[in-house]
Amino acid sequence: MTEHNSRTYIDYADRVWRGEESLLPHLTGAFTSEELVPVRDRIGFFPAFANVAAFDTGAGLVLVDSGDLRTAGLLHTAVRAFSPDPVRAVVYTHGHVDHVFGVAPFDAEPVRPEVIAHEAVAARFDRYVETSGYNAWINRRQFGVPGLDWPTEYRYPDTTYRDRLTLRHGELTFELFHARGETDDHTYVWVPELKTLCTGDLFIWNSPNAGNPQKVQRYPEEWARALRAMGELGAEVLLPGHGIPIVGADRVAQALDDTATLLESLCSQTRDLMNAGLRLDAVIHGVKVPEELLAKPYLHPAYDEPEFVVRNLWRLWGGWYDQNPANLKPAPEAAVAAELADAAGGALALAG
Repeated sequence: MTEHNSRTYIDYADRVWRGEESLLPHLTGAFTSEELVPVRDRIGFFPAFANVAAFDTGAGLVLVDSGDLRTAGLLHTAVRAFSPDPVRAVVYTHGHVDHVFGVAPFDAEPVRPEVIAHEAVAARFDRYVETSGYNAWINRRQFGVPGLDWPTEYRYPDTTYRDRLTLRHGELTFELFHARGETDDHTYVWVPELKTLCTGDLFIWNSPNAGNPQKVQRYPEEWARALRAMGELGAEVLLPGHGIPIVGADRVAQALDDTATLLESLCSQTRDLMNAGLRLDAVIHGVKVPEELLAKPYLHPAYDEPEFVVRNLWRLWGGWYDQNPANLKPAPEAAVAAELADAAGGALALAG
């Protein structure tokens, strides 16, 4: 990326932080190009719907995430413009398909990178293969892509870890930490020499995606703990899985603290109302969302809703039953609809 274009992106990122511009240009690829954004010395950033970070270790490159299939070729070109050195390692922050499908062009090079991830990523890939039909349907609806096919072949990790793993490549250290949050297989990466934190989807420039109604269990309480742990690292640069980089220790600390505070509030309120014996309906409408936090440009509920987080906590702590007996073993919807139509005088009466 030319110096002018890089400056344009950094200026844009500053305006987004200030709430003067939206994330839409970033997410729709306005800044995705054949060159990486030089965030700091040794750090290249690939801004796309799902971001990728590249680190020049002095003895090869390390990538954090690899983007999706649509950007794989462009990422390869951008990384090669950043450095001709081999990619020694690729760290998956988690197994979502928009983060793991850019490795193939690097696998085709003479030096094949080592792919590293949490041990639960392989199980996720296995589940994706077994539920490919379902995932195709729900993602067609969610993203409005009628012909979307769900992949059934994945680049599995070469190396996995359980709790924590430290890598050393050249002059840089990469500390990998497991955390459950949006997924059960999440990794955040700390590069102490550069005071740089790669959060994966534990920070996405939206209200945390901790309650998506079409997806598997999320873990809001553990997510908040991970944000607190990340806040203690003293990062000066935060490179998120989605959205723009955050540069400056004060800004990084604020973003992590605010996000953790939002999740902690939702968790504590939900738990208190559940312990008081309230049904799900009352809990959903009884939790009061801290509006001053949702007003932050990085916590807008544009992708997930705090109400959905409450529902997800109920599922996590209390199961799927909402304590309304009418919903425990309901009649088929078609049968209920027929009864209501009959009570209203028949289908013709309703149609009239």
